[in-house]
Parts: sequence; structure tokens; C-alpha cells
Amino acid sequence: MSQADFDGKRFFVPDHRGEASFGDLMKWQFGGRRARWPARVANQPYSPPQQRVDGNTLRATWIGHSTMLVQVAGLNILTDPFLSERASPVAFAGPRRVRAAALQAHELPPLDIILLSHNHYDHMDIPTLRQLARHHQARIVTPLGNGRYVKAAVMGTHIDELNWLESIAEGNWRITAMPALHWSKRRFSDANRALWGAFTVETPAGLIYFAGDTGFGDGATFKDVRKRFGRPRLSLLPIGAYAPRWFMKAQHMNPEEAVEAHALLESGTSLAIHHGTIQLTDEPIDEPKELLAAALVDRKIEPERFLAPEVGQMVDIP
Repeated sequence: MSQADFDGKRFFVPDHRGEASFGDLMKWQFGGRRARWPARVANQPYSPPQQRVDGNTLRATWIGHSTMLVQVAGLNILTDPFLSERASPVAFAGPRRVRAAALQAHELPPLDIILLSHNHYDHMDIPTLRQLARHHQARIVTPLGNGRYVKAAVMGTHIDELNWLESIAEGNWRITAMPALHWSKRRFSDANRALWGAFTVETPAGLIYFAGDTGFGDGATFKDVRKRFGRPRLSLLPIGAYAPRWFMKAQHMNPEEAVEAHALLESGTSLAIHHGTIQLTDEPIDEPKELLAAALVDRKIEPERFLAPEVGQMVDIP
């Protein structure tokens, strides 16, 4: 898979289901199998991250959901910033977070790059982007078609829009947009009018891979990253929002598939994202971490190779 097809209005991946049908959506919504999550889970206290790291140090701090602060080679990168109370176009309804974000915009170290994988509300959080713009001079890198949503709300921000396999480079880093099996939508009429994707970040301290939101498919997207770029030193892989499988499989990996992705990438270390923060689907809150641990045992992979850090926890990557 090299690039998504575009019919003049919408992006699509041949033979991959994008947005589910209304009938399937209703079948899921009224299926009555959704686990009950707690209203709130307290975060453990952790020391705040340093302003920057250099040399061969590679450090990641999970802020929550798909938001990870990655610090490497003097560069501070934030993935899919979501700090708001709800993943929703309105403040009074929609999925509400049960774990607070580890850090707010003003508490983060100076940001250089924001990787924005797609335009769903739990990944493209406009109130958070406004807050970040007030405190940081970060450059936003995102797939094609997403810039208009950000520009409309955050004036003056530098935005790079990339097709799959397109790159930007500056100084000692290079970022490439990569394929992912997902879809996009923010309004009733704009499904798949913007592209979605993953990213590789090449640095002097090693390769970083951020999967964004993605289904596993046949694993080709992960094999291609390994073939083109080599082994990632760090991979950020989603493990949640997978149940029920008949409905979610095309769009979201489950923990077993995430472990298979880790193996195909031959990732040095992988960190789990996209779980335990807001309830999007049916599985219990702690099930993704439990299934991840079990899958690592089944595959005879050392548990320290694929970690599920706590919110706010810093991980130094070997």
C-alpha cells in the first residue's frame, strides 16, 4: 500500500471499509454489551519531564489516550494532542475522559512538532491546539486535507500537509507520513475528505514510529515500515477501542494484533496508546493492558519490550 486512492472528493483504501454503515452503527449501539467504566480514575504522581534531552537519550511520557510526549536529540514532539474533558464538538456531551491528562499545555516543555494523525475528535482536539498555540511555537505535521480544520481555529500556525510517503526534513530530523487503515470525519458531510495516517520520525538517536489509529489488516503497513526504514527504536502502537471485533476490526487493532505489529516492525521498544482514557467502545477499561500482557507471554516477547506506561510516567527507551 503506497498511497490512498482519491476520487476527487474523498480518500479511500481499496477493499478496506471506512465509515461503518448506519445499520451497523445502530446494531452496535443497541447491542447492550458495553462494559461499565468508572467515572474517574486518579493518576499517580510523577515528576515532570525535562525541558529537552540530547545525545542518544530517547524519552517518552504518556500524557493520556494517543497523546505522547517524545523527547529526542533536542527535539520535543507531541502526538495527537487531546487534553480536553470530552472528545466531542461540544463541551457538554460526548465521550468523557476518566483519567485526567498528565500535563496541560502550559506545563509541557517547549514543543517543536505536533504530529496530527487524523481529524477524529479524540485526536484532533481544537481547544487543545488553541491552548498549545498560546504557549508553544510548534509546527504541525498532518496528512492531506487536515490543515483547513486547524487553520480555521488556530491562526498563524505552521502546518505541513503530507500525502503518504511524502516527507519533510529540517536539521537532524525527517518525518514521513505513512499508510494506516482508518478513516476521517468531523461533520456529517465530510467523511474521508481528509487523509489519515501514521508517521515515521528519523533522528540521530534512532527511528520513531507513531501508528496513529489503525486496523491491522494483513500487516502490510508494518512490514513496509520495517522494509523502508529499518527497525524502530520506539513504536507507539494503539491497543484499545477494539470491541466488538465485528464492528471495530477494520479500524482499530486489538492487543494481540498490536503485539503482532510490534513483531513485524521488529521494534526495539513499543509503548501502548489509545486505551484507558475515554470509553469509545465496549471493552472494560483494564482489559487492553491485560490482553497485552497475555499476548506477550504467548509470543514469548519480554514484557519490557512492549510497555503500557501509566499516565504521566516517563520511559527512557533503551
